[in-house]
Amino acid sequence: MAIGFALLSISPLYEKEVYEDLKKIPEVTEVHPLFGEYDILIKIETGDIDSIGKVVITKIRSLKGVTDTKTLIGTKSLSGEL
Repeated sequence: MAIGFALLSISPLYEKEVYEDLKKIPEVTEVHPLFGEYDILIKIETGDIDSIGKVVITKIRSLKGVTDTKTLIGTKSLSGEL
């Protein structure tokens, strides 16, 4: 299993709509509204790292109101589970 996080910038007035749409994407397991530089933080869980990118490109960036994304890939390297 691969885990990623994405920070999303949303156009004004679309925050609620994007928030609700994100909750409908099966690979998006957590959605957190934010204050600051980014508007929403999401957690993505897929079978492999390449699938995280596909989800971001095809399912998240295509949502009306999403203007920018920053994707971070999770690692287990500090937990000793290599």
